[in-house]
Amino acid sequence: MNDILPIILSIVAALAVIGGLIPVLLKTRKNITQYPGTRDANDPATSQGAGTLIEDSAVVPAERNAPAGVDLEDLEVTDVPDDVAGLETIQVETPLPVVGRLTRLRERLVRSNNILGKSLLALLSSDKIDEHVWDEVEETLLLADLGTEPTMQLVDALRERVKVLGTRTPEQVKALLREELIKLVDPTMDRALRTDRHADKPAVVLVVGVNGVGKTTTVGKLARVLVAEDKDVLLGAADTFRAAAAEQLATWGQRVGVPTVKSDVDGADPASVAYEAVKAGIEQEVDVVMIDTAGRLQNKTGLMDELGKVKRVIEKLAEVDEVLLVLDATTGQNGMNQARVFSEVVNITGIVLTKLDGTAKGGIVVAIQKSLGVPVKLIGLGEGADDLAPFEVESFVDALLN
Repeated sequence: MNDILPIILSIVAALAVIGGLIPVLLKTRKNITQYPGTRDANDPATSQGAGTLIEDSAVVPAERNAPAGVDLEDLEVTDVPDDVAGLETIQVETPLPVVGRLTRLRERLVRSNNILGKSLLALLSSDKIDEHVWDEVEETLLLADLGTEPTMQLVDALRERVKVLGTRTPEQVKALLREELIKLVDPTMDRALRTDRHADKPAVVLVVGVNGVGKTTTVGKLARVLVAEDKDVLLGAADTFRAAAAEQLATWGQRVGVPTVKSDVDGADPASVAYEAVKAGIEQEVDVVMIDTAGRLQNKTGLMDELGKVKRVIEKLAEVDEVLLVLDATTGQNGMNQARVFSEVVNITGIVLTKLDGTAKGGIVVAIQKSLGVPVKLIGLGEGADDLAPFEVESFVDALLN
């Protein structure tokens, strides 16, 4: 018996050691990246799991090679890597067509922004329209962020037409109000995005705005709009001051197979990144290059000067076709102040209004256009990836009145 006991104890000890090693071995095996053979240039250096950004400056498909002259130690072009057996890669999404998203946005606008139209219709359909009613009409328009000058213009036009026509029925009032609102929003403004490629260079779109308005997200969503129109797009992450802004933009791009030129150096020169992005776009013969800029605080002169520098540096290579100012529609008159300051630094060609939902006032569209003489070209009504669409005057007014 004494001879058997040491053997039993040895066996038990061995089993205990093996049992302790099993979890370690399994964990190690789980973390090993399995390649289908000899690793080649298409195999990423690391994989961070499904749905996350997979980056490597060397991992770029042949048709999107890094541009000549770009130092890959500082700048890199991210893209969706080729499918590799044994690895989970980001799935490239197919954006919704523009027509489909316009329908959905119109439905949301009808549900969220119809208080203005209903209030006006109720007031103007009253049996007796006296000075008290007109005062209420004026107050309703001002509360809707329409602005003082556009409000007086609309009230004067309505006064005259109601007096001449003797309009009273809801149907007549609605038709009258629709006509005057359409005039005020101004359908004659050119709202087309200048994103058509030139003979030898891509169209360049510069996107500006303060922090918190959804600027980087808007760039990503606009990339989806352009991809849905079968355009070849390249993004430039020139917002080098906000932490993770470049990674956020690259992730948006990868979702629809669009590459991003960015720096891996914190606080890199924004103008240099923008320059290299446009240079890459020219060499790769893309249709559109979109540049995301830092969220400039309008009271910081140095930062605003930097924005002007970014535009000047880009223009050494190509013309800037669009300068889109992103504004949060919920900020009301504060957004107006931002718009004025930005317009003094760069030539704003279009406005993108985000968050035009139930908390925003539809009148801000008119106020901004009247103040700057610049059209609202895009609107966003939700958090979804495809909740951005071209602004249409008649659809907007009809949604307000329904």
